[in-house]
Amino acid sequence: MSGKPAFYITTPIYYVNDNPHIGHAYTTLACDVMARFMRLDGHDVMFLTGTDEHGQKVEKAAREAGLDPRAFCDKVSKNFRILAKEWNFSNDDFIRTTEPRHVRSVQALWRRLEEAGEIYLDHYEGWYAVRDEAFYAEDELGEGPDGRKLAPSGAPVEWVKEPSYFFRLSAWRDRLLDLYDSRPGFIMPETRRNEVRSFVAGGLRDLSISRTSFSWGVPVPGDPGHVMYVWIDALTNYITAAGYPDEDGGDFRRRWPALHMVGKDILRFHAVYWPAFLMAAGIEVPRRVFAHGWWTSEGRKISKSLGNVIVPSEIVARYGLDQVRYTLMREVNFGNDGDFSHRGTVRRCNHDLANDYGNLAQRVLSMIARNCGGRAPRPGDLNDGDRELLDGAYGLLPATREHIAVQAFHLMLQAIWGVVGDANRYVDEQAPWALRKTDPARMETVLYVLAETLRVLALLTQPVMPESSSRLLDQLAVPESERQFDRLNADHALRPGADLPEPTGVFPRYRDEEQGAA
Repeated sequence: MSGKPAFYITTPIYYVNDNPHIGHAYTTLACDVMARFMRLDGHDVMFLTGTDEHGQKVEKAAREAGLDPRAFCDKVSKNFRILAKEWNFSNDDFIRTTEPRHVRSVQALWRRLEEAGEIYLDHYEGWYAVRDEAFYAEDELGEGPDGRKLAPSGAPVEWVKEPSYFFRLSAWRDRLLDLYDSRPGFIMPETRRNEVRSFVAGGLRDLSISRTSFSWGVPVPGDPGHVMYVWIDALTNYITAAGYPDEDGGDFRRRWPALHMVGKDILRFHAVYWPAFLMAAGIEVPRRVFAHGWWTSEGRKISKSLGNVIVPSEIVARYGLDQVRYTLMREVNFGNDGDFSHRGTVRRCNHDLANDYGNLAQRVLSMIARNCGGRAPRPGDLNDGDRELLDGAYGLLPATREHIAVQAFHLMLQAIWGVVGDANRYVDEQAPWALRKTDPARMETVLYVLAETLRVLALLTQPVMPESSSRLLDQLAVPESERQFDRLNADHALRPGADLPEPTGVFPRYRDEEQGAA
């Protein structure tokens, strides 16, 4: 073991009332990049994703599909496993809230909260949106064109009155504010933190955490006429997978707390309800809750009615997996909203990948194959320009660590591409093709410096583009055992004289079938 702390990262568990879309892929991709980076950097990583399978919406969707809820969940949950395989996600676990381990965990948490005096039985009366699985106050509602009341999300609401267990959320206002103030990085980005803090500062109402109007859920311990309301059920998955309720077990102590990656629409549940549940149960709160933005498509809101839903498998088939992974991580400041467009994706495929990075690799490796007998060049003494490029490459690891620590994926990639640009300028300035005739020894030094820079770049792009980076490392004859980040230094540089395979292009240009070359 490296001695570095364990690292636990989670996606939200995805609701099984629909098929995977770009939002699901985006959140999971961000977690995958984090998980891969931290593993390569020597951390013991656990990366969790899964599906949320209880609730009224699932029961309703199953009925409309002509299936019982269990069969419906089995079918749709499988689609999220397929997504993980198609996108080369490296999750260590896939949790389903219908699993026995989770039922045991959430019932144990319920009992802990009940013993602490944080749960009481009453009845709930208010506006409820089935689509959101959420209750809303009168002053939160809007009105549709037909006069019907609508939730802030646009979902229709109905007046509901039924017995319910409540969590004493109102008592946690000050303790939550203390949490936000003492740990400014607990909620990110800062704009989202400010939103949550303002919401909590305005006062909290006790939270309805059970329902009697449907049966597809985890039964409340000691009162099976109630099933747990979706948020206490769903949120608990994060500690279930870490080993709860076996808190004395090594897994839970080692894994927890987690970094939660969520969409901004479910931030309140993760940054208000969830830490309150945990503090009330005497369990450590998460490491961080990071809320990212939403995607539009060609500048328009994504919706089924507009017919512009972005299907993850279709964009991968069109542009290539690593090309899409790179585009989504580079295109926007993670945390902001972004627009997925054909033009923008082609620009990333052709300019950043094919022209800048891919062409650099192809030029360098082809010159080595032609002029160095297919072996890693043997360098002579390095001059200031050589050392400047190599120092820039070796300096990328601390820079990328700083960016990844705050989920600034676009800045991490900008830093890496800064060295790609430096290497392209260096090869043009040094002109190794001309040195072949005038100073062959200097040519080998230049090509060695470039090949070593490529090794560093290929190692650092592994979290975002694992397949492409692996192919490039293969062409540099870097063995699998030498691809961790502790090799990102001169002590593990390319071995001069090592046999290199025949080079092949890694990033082909995207060609638009309708318009010819892009």
